[in-house]
Amino acid sequence: MTTDIDQLRQDLLASVDAAMSLDALESLRVHALGKQGAVTALLKTLGKMSPEERQSEGPRIHGLREAVTEAIAARKAALEGAALEARLAAEVKDMTLPVDATPQGSVHPVSQVMDELAEIFADLGFSVATGPEIEDDWHNFTALNIPDTHPARAMHDTFYFPEGEDGAQKMLLRTHTSPVQIRTMVQQKPPIRIIAPGRTYRSDSDATHTPMFHQIEGLVIDKGITLGHLKWTLETFLKAFFERDDIVLRLRPSYFPFTEPSAEVDVGFSIEKGKRVIGGSEGWMEVLGSGMVHPKVIAACGLDPEEWQGFAFGCGIDRLAMLKYGMDDLRAFFDGDLRWLRHYGFSALDVPTLSGGVGA
Repeated sequence: MTTDIDQLRQDLLASVDAAMSLDALESLRVHALGKQGAVTALLKTLGKMSPEERQSEGPRIHGLREAVTEAIAARKAALEGAALEARLAAEVKDMTLPVDATPQGSVHPVSQVMDELAEIFADLGFSVATGPEIEDDWHNFTALNIPDTHPARAMHDTFYFPEGEDGAQKMLLRTHTSPVQIRTMVQQKPPIRIIAPGRTYRSDSDATHTPMFHQIEGLVIDKGITLGHLKWTLETFLKAFFERDDIVLRLRPSYFPFTEPSAEVDVGFSIEKGKRVIGGSEGWMEVLGSGMVHPKVIAACGLDPEEWQGFAFGCGIDRLAMLKYGMDDLRAFFDGDLRWLRHYGFSALDVPTLSGGVGA
């Protein structure tokens, strides 16, 4: 028995080393370890052995099975590696293919509208400011006149992070880009003229709301700022953005904790071919929130509200894109559907300029 097992071990291991293909290796595995295999047959004889024979022969038979199994696995890995190397060596990528043979990318409408807004406000003397998307509670709420017990917090379905160590700031995904205004007022001396575009997050999802959306806010801090400056800025911005001179605005009294007085801004629209088109005054559509910066917000940033005044406004960039370019469902903005992107996307050369037209 001992000689038979040693000889079988040598024969099987030699056959494994000599196998030149995966098919040959698989046939050898079945021959050795299959239900009717040579090693399997030896394992079946253990039940008929005496306890003494089983104690001496059992480890040798099991060792044979393990040796053959390991040898087959190692040979299989070597054969697969060699096959991969051969395939990689044979594959050639032709870099001379014409450009039109590959799918052409496009600029997402949100990115295009962000560029349009930056161009318009740069002409009005505004700079672009940015801030972190993971904010602390003070910048996102408290400094904006929204303390812990303020009912306005219920207006925001906020994504909070788990509580940290005792005394640590509560962290969250920012619900608006207003914290950028706070950071700018704290770090920069007035006068201030900024826009703050970026991603914001709220727990909401339907045809006109998504958990992540894009927002732009504007802030002006200077001496002698009035509501008239706000209205003129918004009119100038909307006329340039929609590229129409018949833009009519209506300011309705509203409430925001960080502005006082506050106003919702409606823009007039007309009906053309059964669809709403911005311009004219057949009806009204809300597009912006705005107001004079609350004195408490100015004071929270270390400025004297008796000396400095300002106005702020904010709107959804995705909504502006929908209104300008005729999209019906906000959720499609984030589906990654190439057909939608080809239809609504912009060429990389469609750089918005005031002289050439921001929507050219």
